[in-house]
Amino acid sequence: MPLDGIPQTRSLRSTTTSDAVENARDQPISQVLLKIHSRCNLSCDYCYVYTHIDQSWRNQPTVMSDHVIDLAARRIAEHVDAHDLQAVTVILHGGEPLLAGPAVIERAITAVRAQVRPETRIALHVQTNGLLLDDEFLRLFARYGVRVGVSLDGGPVHNDRRRVFANGRGSYADVAAALRRLAAHPERYGGILCTIHLDNEPLAVYRELLSFAPPRIDFLLPHGNWTTPPPGRDPETVETPYADWLIPIFDEWFDAPAQPIGIRLFESILDLLLGGPSGTEALGLGPIDLLIVETDGSIEQGDALKTTESGMAATGLHVRSATFDEALAHPGFRARQAGINGLSATCRTCPVVRVCGGGHYAHRYRAGNGFDNPSVYCPDLMRLIRHAQRRLTARLTAS
Repeated sequence: MPLDGIPQTRSLRSTTTSDAVENARDQPISQVLLKIHSRCNLSCDYCYVYTHIDQSWRNQPTVMSDHVIDLAARRIAEHVDAHDLQAVTVILHGGEPLLAGPAVIERAITAVRAQVRPETRIALHVQTNGLLLDDEFLRLFARYGVRVGVSLDGGPVHNDRRRVFANGRGSYADVAAALRRLAAHPERYGGILCTIHLDNEPLAVYRELLSFAPPRIDFLLPHGNWTTPPPGRDPETVETPYADWLIPIFDEWFDAPAQPIGIRLFESILDLLLGGPSGTEALGLGPIDLLIVETDGSIEQGDALKTTESGMAATGLHVRSATFDEALAHPGFRARQAGINGLSATCRTCPVVRVCGGGHYAHRYRAGNGFDNPSVYCPDLMRLIRHAQRRLTARLTAS
């Protein structure tokens, strides 16, 4: 029975290969995302939390309480001890986490540090839209060694089409000021997260982001699936609009005499082609190691699942009564621990499966058969991976 006030989890029995799920080996949770604030001060028209089918955010408390913070910190410490983890990553997230204020953020940081054994390294991150990133926050993050990631979708024309305030005013100018402030503290600068929009010119977007001297850019495919396709992606065709958008950026980045920054998507593809690990859950066959604690203390899977069906991200578990190991036993987590055996038959026979990994889990969803499908971005992923493979092979052959 689910705990009072915690939504029923959707059944995945019909959405994955049952034997693969049963035989999956648990990968300990090494990344915990704490939703310390459930609301946002922007109204981006593509937001996967607020604009898709799952509207459970409406029932969440606005700010994570001290009690839930303490419970979550204990669960993190308990999991670290149970699996003898040498490192754990804690990501402060939302909504917009900075809306919680410096006191709540410091409370979350100090609670985790007080609970986790000193020999385990704690990597602290915050992902923000940057609007509230002032000197007070930067001093707080410097004090505790927090790295800051900021979301921006390009220059003013690109960004302000969609990343807007409730009154329609664009956010670029405010975010740009925050990024310039952050760039003065390179040890705190985690990078820029950019969602791909096909109506934005790719090289213009890339060069604009480079102007803020980020150590890393993370280009994200907009969340969509076979039932609710992403913008510009017709799942019934083999057209590749997103690969076509990304390839010019890949080539300019790859051909630079000294690659100026890391681009996680591209680096992950190249690393996987060379037999290494992926740096993103959207590629490769590595098991999932991320868990979310919602503002009310509910334990959930990845937020992107909220774009598939209402309640799909829920587990029915809560930090007051369930361990992270119990969460790992949930069929949703187990399905993402099964590697190649958890993929659709189409994916298992694909020549690039060890790089693609079936794509992002949420992007495989189709009403009626769940996640037993390739990614809705399958043609794009194939084209991008093949292009990177050709470029890499040519470079290695010439060297």
